[in-house]
Amino acid sequence: MDPNPRPSSRAYQLHPARSSIVDLFNLYLGRSSHQKPEDSNREPPNKTQKRVTALNRELPPRNEQFLLDFGQLQSQFSDQDQLRSVTESILISLVVPCSGHAPRAEFLLFALRSLCSIGYINWDTFLPSLLSSVSSAEMSVGQGNQAVTSVSSTSLSPSGMLPSSSTIHNSSTFQSSNPASPLPSVHGISSPAQSATDPSPCVALSPVKSSDISCSGQQSTMRVNSTIRDNTLSCLRQLCCKIILTGLDFNLKPVTYAEIFNHMLNWLVNWDQRQQESDVAKSWRPDKALIEWLHSCLDVIWLLVEEDKCRVPFYELLRSGLQFIENIPDDEALFTLILEIHRRRDMMAMHMQMLDQHLQCPTFGTHRFLSQTTSPISGEAVANLRYSPIMYPSVLGEPLHGEDLANSIQRGSLDWERALRCIRHALRTTPSPDWWKRVLLVAPCYRSHPQGPSAGAVFTSEMICEATIDRIVELLKLTNSDINCWQEWLVFSDIFFFLMKNGCIDFVDFVDKLILRLIEGDNHILRTNHVTWLLAQIIRVELVMNALTSDPRKMETTRKILSFHKEDRSSDPNNPQSILLDFISSCQNLRIWSLNTSTREYLNNEQLQKGKQIDEWWRLANKGSSIGVATCTSGALLGGTTGVGSEGVAGSFSGMGKTKVDSSTTTTGERMMDYVTLDDRSIGMFWVMSYTMAQPACDTVMNWFSSAGAAELIPGSHLQSNERVMVMKEISPLPMSLLSGFSLHLCMKLAFQMEDSLFSGQVVPSIALVETYTRLLLIAPHSLFRSHFSHLSQRYPAILSKPGATLLVLEILNYRLLPLYRYQGKGKTLMYDVTKIVSALKGKRGDHRAFRLAENLCMNLILSLRDPFQVKKEGKGPTEFTETLNRITIITLAIIIKTRGIAEADHLPYLQTMLEQIMATSQHTWSEKTLRYFPSLLREAMIGRIDKKNLAIQAWQQAETTVIAQCTNLLLSSGDPSYVMTYISHSFPQHRRYLCAAACMLMHGHPDNINVANLARVLREFSPEEVTSNIYTMVDVLLHHIHMELQHGHSLQDLLSKACANLAFFIWTNELLPLDILLLALIDRDDDSHALRIVISLLDKQELQQRVKLFCNNRGSPEHWLCSGMFKRADLQKALGNHLSWKERYPVFFDDAAARLLPVIPLVVYRLIENDATDQADRVLAMYSQLLAYHPLRFTFVRDILAYFYGHLPGKLTVRILNILDLGKIPFSESFLKHMSSSNPVICPPLDYFATLLLGLVNNVIPPINTNSKSGSMGDTSNNTLRAPHNKTPAASQSGPTNASEGQKSFYQTQDPGTFTQLVLETAVIEILSLPVPATQIVSSLVQIIVHIQSTLIQSSNGLHGPPNGVGQGSVLPTSPSGGSTDSLSASRSSASVSGINASNFVSRSGYTCQQLSCLLIQACGLLLAQLPPDFHKQLYIEASCLIKESWWLTDGKRSLGELDSAVGYALLDPTWAAQDNTSTAIGNIVALLHAFFSNLPQEWLEGTHLIIKHLRPVTSVAMLRIAFRIMGPLLPRLSNAHSLFNKTLSLLLNTMVDVFGRNSQPATPVEASEIADLIDFLHHAVHYEGQGGPVQASSKPRPEVLALCGRASESLRPDIQHLLSHLKTDINSSIYAATHPKLVQNPS
Repeated sequence: MDPNPRPSSRAYQLHPARSSIVDLFNLYLGRSSHQKPEDSNREPPNKTQKRVTALNRELPPRNEQFLLDFGQLQSQFSDQDQLRSVTESILISLVVPCSGHAPRAEFLLFALRSLCSIGYINWDTFLPSLLSSVSSAEMSVGQGNQAVTSVSSTSLSPSGMLPSSSTIHNSSTFQSSNPASPLPSVHGISSPAQSATDPSPCVALSPVKSSDISCSGQQSTMRVNSTIRDNTLSCLRQLCCKIILTGLDFNLKPVTYAEIFNHMLNWLVNWDQRQQESDVAKSWRPDKALIEWLHSCLDVIWLLVEEDKCRVPFYELLRSGLQFIENIPDDEALFTLILEIHRRRDMMAMHMQMLDQHLQCPTFGTHRFLSQTTSPISGEAVANLRYSPIMYPSVLGEPLHGEDLANSIQRGSLDWERALRCIRHALRTTPSPDWWKRVLLVAPCYRSHPQGPSAGAVFTSEMICEATIDRIVELLKLTNSDINCWQEWLVFSDIFFFLMKNGCIDFVDFVDKLILRLIEGDNHILRTNHVTWLLAQIIRVELVMNALTSDPRKMETTRKILSFHKEDRSSDPNNPQSILLDFISSCQNLRIWSLNTSTREYLNNEQLQKGKQIDEWWRLANKGSSIGVATCTSGALLGGTTGVGSEGVAGSFSGMGKTKVDSSTTTTGERMMDYVTLDDRSIGMFWVMSYTMAQPACDTVMNWFSSAGAAELIPGSHLQSNERVMVMKEISPLPMSLLSGFSLHLCMKLAFQMEDSLFSGQVVPSIALVETYTRLLLIAPHSLFRSHFSHLSQRYPAILSKPGATLLVLEILNYRLLPLYRYQGKGKTLMYDVTKIVSALKGKRGDHRAFRLAENLCMNLILSLRDPFQVKKEGKGPTEFTETLNRITIITLAIIIKTRGIAEADHLPYLQTMLEQIMATSQHTWSEKTLRYFPSLLREAMIGRIDKKNLAIQAWQQAETTVIAQCTNLLLSSGDPSYVMTYISHSFPQHRRYLCAAACMLMHGHPDNINVANLARVLREFSPEEVTSNIYTMVDVLLHHIHMELQHGHSLQDLLSKACANLAFFIWTNELLPLDILLLALIDRDDDSHALRIVISLLDKQELQQRVKLFCNNRGSPEHWLCSGMFKRADLQKALGNHLSWKERYPVFFDDAAARLLPVIPLVVYRLIENDATDQADRVLAMYSQLLAYHPLRFTFVRDILAYFYGHLPGKLTVRILNILDLGKIPFSESFLKHMSSSNPVICPPLDYFATLLLGLVNNVIPPINTNSKSGSMGDTSNNTLRAPHNKTPAASQSGPTNASEGQKSFYQTQDPGTFTQLVLETAVIEILSLPVPATQIVSSLVQIIVHIQSTLIQSSNGLHGPPNGVGQGSVLPTSPSGGSTDSLSASRSSASVSGINASNFVSRSGYTCQQLSCLLIQACGLLLAQLPPDFHKQLYIEASCLIKESWWLTDGKRSLGELDSAVGYALLDPTWAAQDNTSTAIGNIVALLHAFFSNLPQEWLEGTHLIIKHLRPVTSVAMLRIAFRIMGPLLPRLSNAHSLFNKTLSLLLNTMVDVFGRNSQPATPVEASEIADLIDFLHHAVHYEGQGGPVQASSKPRPEVLALCGRASESLRPDIQHLLSHLKTDINSSIYAATHPKLVQNPS
């Protein structure tokens, strides 16, 4: 708001002084005050009339007389404020008509200065009103000319800018003769810019009659009018700038400076707007008037941003976009300003970007992909955000992303190659489909309707297409090298099918580019039919079929597809892959033949004829010829036709005859294909058939499962005689080796038909059918995945009402597909679906089996999550979890936060809400021993909870008499069975929770004393929730009873023995209660020392161990997908026990009471370690190691427990934990296994071990930086060496896994953790965490390697031959930190190699040059350290700060400021640049390491980064200050949504500035404030970025809290530095940001 409100314009016009003041000005301007406005409208004046009028006019008084005359007029009026306002209004109204008349314009300037001298001009009201008036005039001038476009002030000026408080008023001196413009009356006035030799355009035209002008044509008229308008605008702007320059001699308000600045920028940005008129633009050139107002405008801007006054921060120019005007005039002054903007912008942007930022791409070695949201989002919406896997740095250094930006990336640019690097790596490492869906977009040609750009997408369909072709070429080269990479082709085909099906690749465009690359680009690459096979996989995709049938280019596309065919001549003709590749062209021809008659002329008739062989093989196979088929006594010839029908095969045999196979019911004695004993040729031919006759192939596979017939399930004793269940007889499931070669089309058909049999069939399916179904989903996770509850409920709406179908779905999910859901990123969604089932069943009486299975699945799902999550999908209301799940959730959160951190700031807002939801329904309090291991964030939330256990005991004591009385009648051995229903119907709910506790009390150590039948019946009739409550209450009462008995002198051993006997009665003797819930209840009471002793006793029981052994023997190998024999179905009662199997008749598949312990045993181990019972933990792991082999996520369990208890695990227990894993299948380094088995493992491994570990990450995890792409490569473009694919060559495998099988892994081979890259990275983490040496030594070794990595690799690779490229050790610039003296070589430069590293073959083992490898090793080290617990981070910060402080040139007081600046510049070069000429420095490497570390660090752990600066302080030099900013600066953009952490980081940087430039600081070398202009610009940019929550825009504003923080910090700075930060404060009288901020203007206090 304007603090000095002015009267309305109406009041000005009626003011009695107005006419007198107007007359006074007219007198001095030489204007007639009696001239009527309409006189000039009747006849336009010509040159002669003007000359005559001028000669007869009286000369105006001398200028010096003006002030005296005005003083006399002033004395006649009493209200001086109103008189001043009227005077300002009149002056403003005169500026426009007088601007083109030099003498009058000069007088106006004189009058302004004169009135200023007597204080009669308020510049803060005058200048905004003047600018508003000028803008209105310019708009009016441009109304008849569309080329005159005005930039809205809102696009340049910040929102909330004070509005102009004055308007242009009508007066006798400001009337328009043309409604379109207020200026024609001044068109005849000579411009002050014109001299005698440069006449006015208007004067030159004066002899020309209007009729002559009209006859000269429209173009001449336009040119004349444009020239007049241009001259008028130039004169007006020139005068306006002169007035502003006069006003700038005075102290104005910040809001006035802001408005002036924005208007000047507007004029400069649109200086050439008239050139938009194409006809005029051809002959238009900048005239002298325009150049003069440009210079005046530049003078204003320079005055506004000059450092001495700092009226406007120079940063405003950096974000203005002035430097990007398209048509820069040939003017040195403007060019100088633009160059300065570019220079300072580049310096500022450097602080926003990390070193080697272009190397930082997702590794897919960790599940985290930064979302980089631009606005705070809470709740489940976070899960639906598009991830941004990479960011494109803007000119201001900001990370940018979005579809529009991606579309603007030019092919071949560095950003294009960075995007392709990320996609290529994804195609090799197969991240989840969830990731692909979040970052990809439908190709433009497939979009049915226009849609807005996606903010998260950073890849275009062209990028995906090129990367896909690159991957095909890469696989072809491997194939041509006689490397067996069939597995890689299978994995790639799954992703390729996924991308095509979802429309991410334009198929026609893809074929065009592929043909150019393979056929026309390199005729020697395509030697096999792999490409034909790949296209055959997708030929039934709807988008592909449309392209081949209805696209205008279908003929050409078909011809190109057929051109990929090659005659495949394999050395092994009976190999299934060779047979498939040999026949695949025929399959493709047959399919195309059936699709479109117009394309048949392109088909190869020989290949069509070859289709007869497929048909003949199928006919013979079904007739039982000896080609690998086995006799099946109950089987029959399988139905279906080879005719095409929907499959398009029958018609393909044009003129070749058709074969019909009987589709009737099969008869005994005929043959059926035995898929277990098929020979290689039969496998290959069946694969071929899957591409031509998918439906018959599908039918024969389905009939295989029913070939053994069905049998009646013998009912249990508790079932009625008429309750019969028919079950398929068991048969062997289809092996993975056979399934892997099926066409994806057949796989999809099979999956759908299997679902029909599994979930809607009348016969209970066999385990073989269920197992084969899950194997299909595991083989093609991208193409076949479905979210089961939503998918099945759509296909079978009533599925959840069928108990058998529900149980089967839950079993499949819990025991087969849990890792798949985690890989897909659907774990949370599944958890919400299962929670609904749990919530619906927990209060339902008697439904225990489905409830306990769903609850166990939910436990596994919660424990599998690796990010904080909401307990309710909607995010509101109390949790629907059970008490058990609530407790599991808290433990999971503790593990997640402590071992992986909170990845994003968006997770923090709903974390507190989540805790409140859980605590609202859970009464549990955690013991001190458990809480001490909790992360601080969670411990602080939990530690204040009131322990209500005493209240629970008091409630028991109050109800004990009544409960015991009731239970005595119920549980007496001679009790009446009819009392059961009486008890269930009439007992109080609060009393029923004590049933089991009362039973324990009544036993008195003799379980035979109670009526088991009645107790079992009551517990079965209870709801699951009541049973759970009974268990938790019984545990509390039992522990309380033990303490009471101890006080009476009873033996503890006897009491524990009786307690265990009582519990055994419930668990094993009569199977009345679920063991898993009882164990969880006991370990949660670890505040009582007896609880864990009871747990150990129960786990030691032979009954349990025998049950576990039986389960393992029946289940077979933990890798169920490798089992080839028939599965054995367990008896329902034996598998689940009496309590869960009661009333149940649906048989089990994989479920077992022992399997329910899989999520429980790890939690028992956690609790034992928390209570310092490590020996017992070791015993438990030893006893149940065989069971833990079936844990679906045992690798993750090992990794997490090592991280959670890092520093607290004895070596023996660590080895025991490692042995949970199948060590032969985990890519541990050979030296690690040797070190752990050595007699003295306490010694830190040599540096060579750590270097080899990092090299393994480079080869297997870090995205390659070289490709054979035709568009170039990233990184060192001088070297195009293709990095050897991981584990493909003997050299590469030396550095990678030593005992992992070669070749790319399918998902089912790496289900935990999910991808091979994750496996390699997490294995390295496990190795580091398992080493029996402190984090100090490990981090020190890693840092030592990184600091000297370049010189180590160069020296080892060159030997005696000298440095590469002729670059010597001393060939660096003298201003480098390593130049000028020899002592710097060891102190600062990475010159001396590190002893202890055998790096002689490192380079050859990686496939990179030594320069490239050194930079990637830095990235790998940062990635590895970011996965480790915070103990390692603290040590890294200490090591980094010590290394920086030890650099001699930072503390050398003799060095000049210029030398130090140069040294800092060289020290902080990106390692990719420095390594090229061997100028790498220790500081550069350590900062690059920190940045690589930061980029992979979860948001929550970033707060620890402050330790670096704290260890560097006090900062005593500008050089050290720059290093501090270079380290921490790039973090600020990432913290834009974490306001608290941003404030702390910003405050820390400001404090370092105070160290150097504080009021009391006395640096050794005086430093001018201008030396840190880039740091000042960066601070301005950072606070604007944070205020916007993303990339800075024209309307971005700092948050008031940040301005206040900066203001407080600046008070401690030197005045000259404080002056440069004067706008970063909340004072509206000194800061343009405060003065234009709506909140601060409304509440200035």
